[in-house]
Amino acid sequence: MPGSNDNKLSISKKTSSAVENAALKSSEFAILYPQSERINTLIVDNFPALGKLAAMRFLEWVQQNPEGVISLPTGKTPEHFIKWVLHLTNHWQEKNIRKQLAESGLDPAVKPEMRALHFVQIDEFYPINPKQSNSFLHYIKSYYLKGFGLDPAKAMLIDCAKIGLRKSETLASIWGDEAVDLSLRYRPGRNSHERRQKEVIEAVDQWCVEYEMKIRELGGIGFFLGGIGPDGHIGFNIQGSDHFSTTRLTPTNYETQAAAATDLGGIEIARKRLVITIGLGTITDNKNCTAIIIAAGEAKARIVADAVCKEKNILYPATALQDLPQARFYLTRGAAKLLHERQLAVLQNTEKLSAEQIEKEVVDLALKRNKRLCNLSKDDFKNSPLARLVLKKSGEKSATKLCCKIEAQFLEKVKKGSIALTNKRFLHTEPHHDDLMLGYLPFIVRHTRDPQNFHHFVCLTSGFTAVTNEFMRRKISWLTQFINTTEFAALHSQSYFEPGSMIGRNRDVWQYLDGIAANSTSMKQNGIARRLLRDLITVFDEDDLKNLKDRIRELDSYFEKQYPGKKDLQYIQQLKGMSREYEAECLWGYFGFSCETVEHLRLGFYKGDIFTEDPTHDRDVRPVVHLLEKVKPDIVTVALDPEASGPDTHYKVLQTITEALKIYEEKSGRSDIKVWGYRNVWFRFHPGEADIIVPVSLNMFSIMESSFINGFVSQKDASFPSYEHDGPFCELAQKIQVEQFQQMKILLGREWFYEHKSPLIRATRGFVYLKEMGLREFYELSTALKRAAENR
Repeated sequence: MPGSNDNKLSISKKTSSAVENAALKSSEFAILYPQSERINTLIVDNFPALGKLAAMRFLEWVQQNPEGVISLPTGKTPEHFIKWVLHLTNHWQEKNIRKQLAESGLDPAVKPEMRALHFVQIDEFYPINPKQSNSFLHYIKSYYLKGFGLDPAKAMLIDCAKIGLRKSETLASIWGDEAVDLSLRYRPGRNSHERRQKEVIEAVDQWCVEYEMKIRELGGIGFFLGGIGPDGHIGFNIQGSDHFSTTRLTPTNYETQAAAATDLGGIEIARKRLVITIGLGTITDNKNCTAIIIAAGEAKARIVADAVCKEKNILYPATALQDLPQARFYLTRGAAKLLHERQLAVLQNTEKLSAEQIEKEVVDLALKRNKRLCNLSKDDFKNSPLARLVLKKSGEKSATKLCCKIEAQFLEKVKKGSIALTNKRFLHTEPHHDDLMLGYLPFIVRHTRDPQNFHHFVCLTSGFTAVTNEFMRRKISWLTQFINTTEFAALHSQSYFEPGSMIGRNRDVWQYLDGIAANSTSMKQNGIARRLLRDLITVFDEDDLKNLKDRIRELDSYFEKQYPGKKDLQYIQQLKGMSREYEAECLWGYFGFSCETVEHLRLGFYKGDIFTEDPTHDRDVRPVVHLLEKVKPDIVTVALDPEASGPDTHYKVLQTITEALKIYEEKSGRSDIKVWGYRNVWFRFHPGEADIIVPVSLNMFSIMESSFINGFVSQKDASFPSYEHDGPFCELAQKIQVEQFQQMKILLGREWFYEHKSPLIRATRGFVYLKEMGLREFYELSTALKRAAENR
């Protein structure tokens, strides 16, 4: 049996690791399933356990190679790796730590000494000022040189300010705000400035050659730890990179730019940045290199499966690691979800399959065969090991009977999504201000048409990280136009801008909506300027217009000079967050809701740090409890991403709401509350996970696009887009909903849609998937996610 301990493939002596052997001993999986996999892979239960395993293996390697060459990653990927290395080394002599070390295969008698290690920086944006907190060099100095106690003299670092520049020059004086034009490699400069730029590019190229030579003189990289990007990139070796590539200055692709947008302050900046990266050939040059790729979450499952299972190909950069006997993938269960032999092992080891497990495998079979559920044959099941096992374990003797039963369940789900409830109180919660509308706007709109329903909308975080400095400058320019007008002077004299005035806040929104209706840019900018002035009065506790004009000039200077991606001061974060809050009020105003029904909690764990804090009871949970007590909802909606597959904020908001609901249930005795879980652009439900399937028409797509583009002005330019789509999120949400319609069209048959008696079904061109749960089921799911995310 593929998942049994007896059948596991042990690590050969040549690549033995006591740490990995210990991990394998406690795992249900083999290290390799050679019929389909080409790189050894270890599976752990959750993201922190991933970091712990990587930390243990790293410390084991350092014990054996105290003067070796290491290369470690930046960003959020190594969060738990860094925490575990520090925790273990700082408490090495403690009894419980020594016990953990021994159980994990490490020798507690030998504390690793890192001072003699050589460090190689993997990559860096170019050009970027190394003093900026969003440079990789800054990260490495903070977390590795200082944090791990590495010797800076033995660190090979990529300091862009020291490459190819004369003493009197800076990166800004050479490149300004321009993109680096690599065509200068192959053509003469047209003027003195271009000729100097050409010289700098040539100097960077030469530096890269010398950097590569130094690595190879050290014997190559001995220990490499990295993540894997949305296109499968390792380092910045993007899809299409030569497997023999070396250190170089190179452009990136859209997927990589989108992933870097948050770090750099927007896709506009990321598009202009090149990168300096070590090559795939740099990593694999030392055939004894221990190269470990770590990946967490279902969102990584597809690229992981390609990297582990495909033959070597430039479209899958990580396949270059197949040359290394010590190459490994360390994965969470979610990231391993498309490694089919491992999933077969899971099903084989599961005594009783859940209805959802059965449904998902049958649905996958239908989609793979491009067949309606009821048309799946006995041979279809026979030719699929997973489906064959599911049929056997389902208890159904007939494949046709099982398939028709599942098809009937899907028809019921669509029926449920086609009917609006009445006389219900809804609390719609979202981590960010556009999550609700991108997640399930069609179902919200359907339920707003009944006046017997009550709706309350709440965003739990400030969302300031999604607002660019350039957008704030545009808002300031609009306020500068209006603040000197007689209209604004009259409004000010009437105390219109009083921060606590709900009438004034509503009028800000109505002014903007009137501008949409009139197709008047001036009216819309007037509304935005009104709210910005109100926000300034609130933040600065200042009502004098002369003093406020001074503040406006100071803010404009700040936003002009601040480098994109830098963490803002607290009051700037507040102002940016208020921009998002106004946009949310305009969105729901679009559908007839006033500011009284749109709430902003600004939970304190959201601070814009690279490693975010956990929610606390008094600061984060208590405000949600108070909101539940005020709204008294029948239905609460939550963003429900799987482990490590959505933004970290989504997960932390989910846990906050879970704790608040537990307290509210105990206080109120309300155990009848339903929870609707939704997903939007970050991850999709499998059709088998959905309990409510909501039809979406072309008309609703138009409404979604119009309300998003008009409501979320700061997001219209998609400065922080998804790697899946180069454009605003409303376009990606539509793309996903259309893809889900195509799935349902296969599962139920096109005739069911086009010949249906209901115009709603005949008009359907998209679907929204929702998961409905009672409180007990929701708590269980949330607890499982908590274990997966926190190892608790």
